[in-house]
Amino acid sequence: MASTDAHHRAAVLGSPIAHSLSPVLHRTAYAELGLDDWSYDRFEVDEQALPGFIEGLDGSWAGLSLTMPLKRAIIPLLDGITDTAASVEAVNTVVFGEDGRRTGDNTDIPGMIAALRERGVDKVESAAILGAGATASSALAALSGLCAGPVTAYVRSAARADEMRGWGERLGVDIRIADWAEADRALTAPLVIATTPAGAADALAGAVPVSPGTLFDVLYEPWPTVLAARWSAAGGAVVGGLDLLVHQAVLQVERMTDIRTAPLAAMRAAGEGALGVPRAV
Repeated sequence: MASTDAHHRAAVLGSPIAHSLSPVLHRTAYAELGLDDWSYDRFEVDEQALPGFIEGLDGSWAGLSLTMPLKRAIIPLLDGITDTAASVEAVNTVVFGEDGRRTGDNTDIPGMIAALRERGVDKVESAAILGAGATASSALAALSGLCAGPVTAYVRSAARADEMRGWGERLGVDIRIADWAEADRALTAPLVIATTPAGAADALAGAVPVSPGTLFDVLYEPWPTVLAARWSAAGGAVVGGLDLLVHQAVLQVERMTDIRTAPLAAMRAAGEGALGVPRAV
């Protein structure tokens, strides 16, 4: 177990970072696990400042969480990355070995899978993705093991369309591209993953079908989103951004501390408390 004096610090880096719930989740895990000599902080770090920050870390550091815009910028500064991180060229977790080796990982992808499986979604025949940013590539990677048939991505530009085609080919996913103007058609898919910024999918709420499938909306604030609220009202299953955040944080805690099982329920409750709003929709 890595709870020694040499490895007891961790933090989340990004810009902006003040809104991050990661400290709440990780500190809750440490308290539940009795890791009294562990601390977890947040640091405002952009791409320019990242190399200097990394080089300034001493042997007390066990790991880092990375958020935007650092998930790709961190890769050249590492000694290696896992196959999962390499599959989408994005690292959200760095684990420091006893020898100082820096290994990058991606817990967003298995976190998505765990969040869906928690709601009973183990396999779907087809799926739709709203958006084509970095989170959409992680969604595609998650769907590579969950979706038996095609995945349709609804995008706004030709450049984004090309990117999603590339990711689909790389990940072995049967990807179809559709224009954002037709995004209301996405909502009939058995699984819809919304990866768009706050407010971008609100106008689709009026197109929610009578018997919707499962919606995975990666936002956690504001919550519920307009789309998630309408989806739930129609009787569909909803997986939220807090579910993803908690599941990926559980995996980060386990990797950084070398403890097999992190306290999922306590971490979720802490996240709900920090947001101060009911999570059910």
